[in-house]
Amino acid sequence: MKSFKILFLLIATMVIGLSKGDQSLLITSSNEAPTSLRGTSRFLSHISGRGITSCQINPRLCYLKSSASAGPDCCNNKCVNLLTDAFNCGRCGKKCNYKKICCMGKCVNPMTNEKHCGKCGNKCNNGTSCLYGMCSYA
Repeated sequence: MKSFKILFLLIATMVIGLSKGDQSLLITSSNEAPTSLRGTSRFLSHISGRGITSCQINPRLCYLKSSASAGPDCCNNKCVNLLTDAFNCGRCGKKCNYKKICCMGKCVNPMTNEKHCGKCGNKCNNGTSCLYGMCSYA
């Protein structure tokens, strides 16, 4: 019984000591950078200004001839090609419906369109039709 009292007093002393202890370890200043790396690469966590590399602030970034740029146009802070992107066809935010692709900024069905039969720019000859994405199928 005496050992339980000593154990209880020891635990109570530790809890009281921790609750009255240095609270500065638990409170962080708003000026400090967050220490959590969730959602951020540990190599990029020290960089604070991402706005320099966004195309909304600097639209010329999309014109770079690199493999990182998907196209010359900026939509929703992403470089896209408005002539071929199915989620931004002709203008930002215009999505092509199911089974349609974006050709020259217009949503077309490549299974039946004679100017874009099977793929963009594949025009069927005169007198032939496009069926199942092939010219003169039947």
